[in-house]
Amino acid sequence: MKIFFSAAMLVGLALLSGCASHQSIDELPPMPAAEPSVDDVNLANGMEEPAPVDDASKPDPADDDDLWVRLRAGYGLDLTVENDRIRVQREWYARHPQYFQRVTTRSERYLHYIVEQAEAREMPLELALLPIVESAFDPFAYSHGRAAGPWQFIPSTGDYFGMQRTWWEDQRRDVIKSTNAALDYLQKLSNRFDGDWLLALASYNAGGGTVSRAIRRNEEAGKPTDFWSLKLPRETTAYVPKLLAIAQIVQEPGKYEVALHPIRNEPYFEQVDTGGQIDLAQAARLADISVEELYLLNPSYNRWATSPDGPHRLLIPVERADNFRTGLAALPADQRMQWARYEIQPGDNLGAIARRYRTTPQALRSINHLKGNTIIAGRTLLIPGPAASSDSYTLSADARLAANQGRERNGRTRLDYTVRSGDTLWAIARSHDVGVKELARWNNMAPGDSLSIGQSLAIWAKGSQAASPASRADDKMVRKVRYAVRNGDSLYAIADRFNVSVNDIKSWNQTVASNRYIQPGQRLTLYVDIRQSF
Repeated sequence: MKIFFSAAMLVGLALLSGCASHQSIDELPPMPAAEPSVDDVNLANGMEEPAPVDDASKPDPADDDDLWVRLRAGYGLDLTVENDRIRVQREWYARHPQYFQRVTTRSERYLHYIVEQAEAREMPLELALLPIVESAFDPFAYSHGRAAGPWQFIPSTGDYFGMQRTWWEDQRRDVIKSTNAALDYLQKLSNRFDGDWLLALASYNAGGGTVSRAIRRNEEAGKPTDFWSLKLPRETTAYVPKLLAIAQIVQEPGKYEVALHPIRNEPYFEQVDTGGQIDLAQAARLADISVEELYLLNPSYNRWATSPDGPHRLLIPVERADNFRTGLAALPADQRMQWARYEIQPGDNLGAIARRYRTTPQALRSINHLKGNTIIAGRTLLIPGPAASSDSYTLSADARLAANQGRERNGRTRLDYTVRSGDTLWAIARSHDVGVKELARWNNMAPGDSLSIGQSLAIWAKGSQAASPASRADDKMVRKVRYAVRNGDSLYAIADRFNVSVNDIKSWNQTVASNRYIQPGQRLTLYVDIRQSF
């Protein structure tokens, strides 16, 4: 039985907590940048994005109120250097002016804060443009090397700088925390290389140890040790020239026939203390902005709510911040979040309940103060749930994954695959004749990410190679089953019972795909691997 009710904030769970380490800077590994698409106008994973919140009463900024003017005034790198490596990158950006316009438009939410922080540290303001190279200012960008966020931190370096990764959030995507961590890191690298910012930038991408070893090799060979003379990984040899090329274009956009999105020299957002956990749809309503806008300013949140562990703050557009504070103060505490009370049934286990309600056993243990996985039939569990429909949280981790998995790929057909014991991305990719990087990209993963038994992967196979229910039945260990829906059944419960995905069930049963609910007595066709069903 399931009854929704509202409750005040409850304590959540950290799946993976980051903590500062005592590694030296040279020991931190490479952080590969994402590979933003030139052709895709939307965010990573194909998600559409709203235009930045704008005050229509204000005209375009004059020179003395233009953030680009302020940024150029703070340049500190030598942009007179000219060589083929810079020229190639500059010509590429100049050939794609729409890409440059799109990226600078996206930067409007974040750039003022980055410039302000870099100025306070007396750093060259060209560094404020680094997220263009790293992520195209897409806070949801994810690289093949497991780097995430606008500054593309990998997990271990995020841990080093204290950015936590939990079920609720990934602070590598937090605008404030990741910006401060990136600037801290760049300052440390600059100090490590005696103030040489090009070597610091190369180290940010390739790792300080890689650059240090390249310097030692040149020293031993009697060669110069500046960035341009070092033998570094291919990505890094282009990484620094990309930033210099971007800075040159920003310095003289007219010369390269590139238009910069006008940005006023004023803060875009304010930090507002929420005093505790809050549902993001509720917060967006109070701020009178779209949920998408709220996620773009607060992209660290994976779910429908802020983290119960804090920091208890939201970034809100400046024009809406006071109204948000007023509305938040008037909001009763029991309307901040919504939770479900679930009565444990005979045969239930914590893992199955967690999968059914799209949460984790760890989260349920924490919320319900359980010391282990033992649960008793007849007792109740509190389960976190969104206050609005799932369609309202279009930039949550689940929604981004569903949107990316469902994006049409020309000439390919989608197959939903349920991960089994012993599976690897490499083996799954090989058996379906697709690339490992492709498979990872379709599922918001990196090739090195681990799989979980029961996880559903989208495989976009070439043409007729896509597996159908019939071809699945050809596997000697897969059987066609006709299942009669029972009282209390749900798609999640049936999927869990037979170790398949809800998407599998929908694809095998058109009546389920077109109707919201299943009814007792309704018959479903299932293709079940007898090795994995219990």
